[in-house]
Formats: sequence, structure tokens, C-alpha cells
Amino acid sequence: MKIAALLFDKITILDIVGPAEVLSWIPDSEIMWVGAKKGVVRAEPTGLNVTIDYTLDEVTEADVLMIPGGPGVRPLLEDQAHLDWVRQIHETTTWTTSICTGALLLGAAGLLKGLTATTHWMSNEVLEKFGATYAEERVIQQGKIVTSAGVSSGIDMALWLLAEIEGEAAARSAQLCIEYDPQPPFDSGAPSKAGEAIIKQARETVQAVLQKVLPA
Repeated sequence: MKIAALLFDKITILDIVGPAEVLSWIPDSEIMWVGAKKGVVRAEPTGLNVTIDYTLDEVTEADVLMIPGGPGVRPLLEDQAHLDWVRQIHETTTWTTSICTGALLLGAAGLLKGLTATTHWMSNEVLEKFGATYAEERVIQQGKIVTSAGVSSGIDMALWLLAEIEGEAAARSAQLCIEYDPQPPFDSGAPSKAGEAIIKQARETVQAVLQKVLPA
């Protein structure tokens, strides 16, 4: 099974490594790290470097497409090479998936029109500009397109997808292998739970990060 994972500068690293770790448990799976050009790109705000092994031109089909998000996804929404590649790979996939603001790239490629989808809650209005209806859910399937909410939800999405591909027992086994048993100390992982004060603080925090990592 070929899994195409898009990489780009200023990616949010957990968006892609979480679901990639889960899907790597599929027997005979191959994760292809794809981007505009081979070499290192830098995740933000962590500063971690990750490596692109294949250019967009070198990967023309895949069984699964994974589109992550991060500060660097915004310039790609008007980058024709990336949009054309997403459309091309989508035509060949069994599953097309996004994590966090990766959904915006699917939207910009015209793949979410008329669909219900999710993304990071701070980007819901942008998502709807592409013709999608936003819903505050961790994972949403619409045909072969599966969108997941912010950052950590990519792990949930990948476990769901693993169950669809290999069966529930395989997904449960993978969940145990990575010991994914979340027990967060606070119940504020969605805006509907966080309250206005925490929402305000979160918006300010994200804005400060964006101002730091994106050029003016």
C-alpha cells in the first residue's frame, strides 16, 4: 500500500507523524514523503527538520493521501503545482485524508464543495469559503475523503482508517502498540468545552506563533 504524505516548510509536525506512525503498522505499507523539492524542510513552531524524499512529479498515484496542516499551508492554497498534484493524486486514491488545516488545501483544490468537513477550529470560516460545511468533530468521512480536526485528531483518523483497511482487530492492536490511551489532565480540547477565556487565550497564542514564523 502506497501512502503519500505531503511535506512543506513550516508544517505542524504532529499533524503528519502521528497518523504516519499509525498507518506504518499496515503490512507492506510504504510511506512516501513528498514535497516541492527534495531535501529538508523545517517544522514550526518546533524547529524540527524533516526530509522530503520524492518530488511532486515523482509521485503520480497513491492508495492513501495524507495532507497535514501548519503555518506553511496558507501559501499552498494559491500554489498551482500543489493544487494540481492534490487533484491528480486524489483521482487515484482509495482514501484522501487531511489533518488540521490540511483540509484547507483539499478545499482550495475543489475537493470539499458540498461536503461536511472538519479542520482546526480557528480555520472553520476559511474552510467554508471553499464550499464545505464545518462541523466540530474529530473525524468526518464523506465518501473516500476523511478530514480530521486539529493536530492530535490525526491519530484518531488514522486508527479509524486502519480499521477500514485492515479490520478493527488490527487497529486495536496498533493502538496498543503505540499505547495510545489519552487521559488529558484537562477537558478543554475543543472550543465547545474550553470556555471563552481559554478560547481568547488560545487565539492570542496562535496569533503570536504565526507572527513569529510567517513573513510579514
